[in-house]
Amino acid sequence: MTRSINLDIVDDAPMSDIVQLEAHIDSYNAVRTGIDDARLLSIMLKRADGELYAGLHGHTWGGTCQIKLLWVAEQERGRGLGAALLEAAESEARRRGCKQVMLATHSFQAPGFYGKYGYERVAVLADNPIGHADILMVKQLTAGT
Repeated sequence: MTRSINLDIVDDAPMSDIVQLEAHIDSYNAVRTGIDDARLLSIMLKRADGELYAGLHGHTWGGTCQIKLLWVAEQERGRGLGAALLEAAESEARRRGCKQVMLATHSFQAPGFYGKYGYERVAVLADNPIGHADILMVKQLTAGT
């Protein structure tokens, strides 16, 4: 017998719910693996008025740093901000004991940018979105790279 569940599908879940969901997953992962070092990693660049003009967000866990978001406002591009964000995240990942960094980018976004900084393609999902590809990239970290 299937019970009725009221599913609330929304476009704008409160950030507190998303943080709580991630905490539950981190807790489950720690119990299952014995690895309890999950931490968020965020670097935000803001103007004096608080407007965000560049940022990076991800997390570290179990020797891997995952970059989920990296964005630079169009008018700020070409000034080295993306490279600075990436370098800072890699440095912090090393400090946290990570041996690799992983990220996903689309074929129309920045695979060339990441390739220039040592990221290698490890998987490609075609037609995500239709006519483009989703690309998983990884960089192995060493003491100086």
